Amino acid sequence: MMEQTMIQLEYNKPWILQRADPYIVKHTDGIYYFTASVPEYDRIVLRKSLTLEGLAHAEEITVWKKHEQGEMSFHIWAPELHFIQGKWYLYFAAGEKEDIWKIRPFVLECMGEDPVVDRWTELGKMKCAKGDEFSFRAFSLDATVFEVREKLYCVWAEKVSVGKQISNLYIAQMETPNQLKSVQVLLTTPDYGWERVGFWVNEGPAIIKHDGKIFLTYSASETGIHYCMGMMSIEEDADILDPLCWNKERSPVLQTSVEHGVYGPGHNSFTVDEVGDPICVYHARTEEEIEGNPLYNPNRHTMLMKLRWDEEGKPKFTIGE
Repeated sequence: MMEQTMIQLEYNKPWILQRADPYIVKHTDGIYYFTASVPEYDRIVLRKSLTLEGLAHAEEITVWKKHEQGEMSFHIWAPELHFIQGKWYLYFAAGEKEDIWKIRPFVLECMGEDPVVDRWTELGKMKCAKGDEFSFRAFSLDATVFEVREKLYCVWAEKVSVGKQISNLYIAQMETPNQLKSVQVLLTTPDYGWERVGFWVNEGPAIIKHDGKIFLTYSASETGIHYCMGMMSIEEDADILDPLCWNKERSPVLQTSVEHGVYGPGHNSFTVDEVGDPICVYHARTEEEIEGNPLYNPNRHTMLMKLRWDEEGKPKFTIGE
């Protein structure tokens, strides 16, 4: 049964504990769905609720488990749930037990209308376009999809080797929900110092649209307290695949707030509350000192933030409200 309990939301506080890379979608029928990385990195879970608040206490259902060996057998990361062309799809990254850093994006398709209870089938690794010799050949993850003018696009993170590996964001048009139509285009690379702490990283893209513009947030730097969010934007009627049409903010739009006890905020998604106001869903830590490897420390918690729009129509991320 779906959770319907009305709970007073607390913003920028731990909301769902030990759930990193959170993704929430409100379906056309008003039902909310939640998924995220679990600390064990071994399965994909879903929750659903009639209210946003109710997701915090909704029953969590495992809809898919990792393989015992081979592809999709290790590091099950950052699932996203999307409703495309009348069907539900789950996008996630996974490695192999025999090669744990051989991370690639994979796709599941739901065989029914209810993604929590109906059967999922594996479509395998995301397929690149014909003639594309680069996409998904190296460490690649965090695929998200969005639609503009009836065209479907995919943005994902992939590492390239120039000395040490660098994680860039790439974009391509999609032919189907699990295959690219166009060759990848480099969208952003870690240009600034705040994107280069520990590792040179751009990852975790998320899309929100407002007043004729598309805003793409992403996460940067290592996964500890230096983790933060950057942002790019483009006009909806521009050429989505032309990187020169995108504008990149020179400073992070969300970062650690020692004053409010929020450390390493990032890997966000967007949803809306019951009255349609935008909500930023992100993970962060509540402690400055991290025990062990930040990647395997479980204390990244899902948090919610009320999203505002500034005078220029850009999203405004404020932890102190």
